[in-house]
Amino acid sequence: MLKGKTALVTGSTSGIGLGIAKALARQGANIVLNGFGDIEGPKAEVQALGVKVAYHGADMSKPAEIEDMMKFAAAQFGRVDILVNNAGIQHVARIEDFPPEKWDAVIAINLSSAFHASRLALPAMKAANWGRIINLASVHGLVGSPEKSAYVAAKHGLVGLTKVTALESATTGVTCNAICPGWVLTPLVQKQVDAKAAAQGWSNEEATKQLLSEKEPSMQFTTPEELGELALFLCSPAANNVRGVAWNMDGGWAAQ
Repeated sequence: MLKGKTALVTGSTSGIGLGIAKALARQGANIVLNGFGDIEGPKAEVQALGVKVAYHGADMSKPAEIEDMMKFAAAQFGRVDILVNNAGIQHVARIEDFPPEKWDAVIAINLSSAFHASRLALPAMKAANWGRIINLASVHGLVGSPEKSAYVAAKHGLVGLTKVTALESATTGVTCNAICPGWVLTPLVQKQVDAKAAAQGWSNEEATKQLLSEKEPSMQFTTPEELGELALFLCSPAANNVRGVAWNMDGGWAAQ
């Protein structure tokens, strides 16, 4: 379905980003990976799916590095057809205790980076009259939670950016939509489960159940693979007129 297309997925060396990159690769898209940590492992996983893979280590808090990454992707593959804005960080504290530098970092990486990557990708997409921008928001783009002021503000902002991008591209072959996951069992979330288990003296199973019961009625995690399949749908001809949607995959979290 995506043979000959190029997808750039930010924050894609693990977790949700890697799951989406692999889903797109299975449908033939060449992939530009971005992120920190282990690079060679994820790169090999995607290459094994029979597509070309490149990597750029842009710090998504720095507009100049994002611009360099977009130029790199265009030089490697011609243009970015599919942009998945997934890079994100988290910091938890009450507003009065929230370090200003942490606020700035969360907004820069979770929100501003999507603006910068999108503004740089849109001209080529519009010229080709085909493109897909998928913003990984969160259920926290739709609802709030205590002690997550910067994250909730950034993700609500990302949903707003999604709507404006979609409206500005509405008469073209370029679409923009947001995916809003609830709990996803990534290495980052597993650390939260492990910490909860250690703090309370619970088994991993008990800690998982407690974490899910606080927010997610389905009592099950969404998987990166499921999110990848939703991203594939948004890239398909069936989604040609899906525009400006914030699609929650959250086990009923926002329905409460």
